[in-house]
Amino acid sequence: MQLDLTKWYRTLAPRTTVLVSTVDKKGNTNAAPFSFVMPVSINPSVIAIAMVSTRHTLANIREMGDFVVNIPGEKILSQLWTCGKPLPKGVSEIKEAGLTEEKAKKVSSPRIKEAIAWYECKLRAEIEGGDHLVILGDIIIAESNDQEENKPLLHIGGADFCLPGKVLKSE
Repeated sequence: MQLDLTKWYRTLAPRTTVLVSTVDKKGNTNAAPFSFVMPVSINPSVIAIAMVSTRHTLANIREMGDFVVNIPGEKILSQLWTCGKPLPKGVSEIKEAGLTEEKAKKVSSPRIKEAIAWYECKLRAEIEGGDHLVILGDIIIAESNDQEENKPLLHIGGADFCLPGKVLKSE
C-alpha cells in the first residue's frame, strides 16, 4: 500500500513529545509542544527539534539564543494540548495552561515545574529542512525529578497520545 506523502511520518509514531519553553527580551514567556524531536549527539549533548518558521518559540530562540526542553508526563496532557493553541505574541501559554514557570539554572528561558525532566539548551544551529526548520540545541544541563512512575508522553497523531508500557529485549 502506498502512503500519502503528507502523512508518511505517522508510521514513525509514537514519537517523544516535548514542551519547549522560551522567553523574549521583554520577559514574555512561551511554551509549545513538539513531537518532531530527536537526540543527535551524546558528546557533546545535542538535541534536534523541527518546527515551522511562524512559531513564537522560534522567534524567541533566535532572539535569546536559548530554550528549555521540558518532558511532559501524563499528568499534564491537557495543559500540553492548551500550549499548542495559537495565542497572540506576548500571551504566555504556560500561564494560560495553568502550568508553573520555574527559573532555569543556566539559561534565561523558564522551565515548567510540572514536567518530569528538563534539558536547558543553548542554540547551536538552525537548518532548513523543507517546511520545517531544524533547531539544534546544546544541552548544557539535564535534570529529572527522578520519580519511578514517570513515563513521558508519546504522540501518535492529532489528539492521540500514549505512554510507554511493555519493554521488549532483542536476543
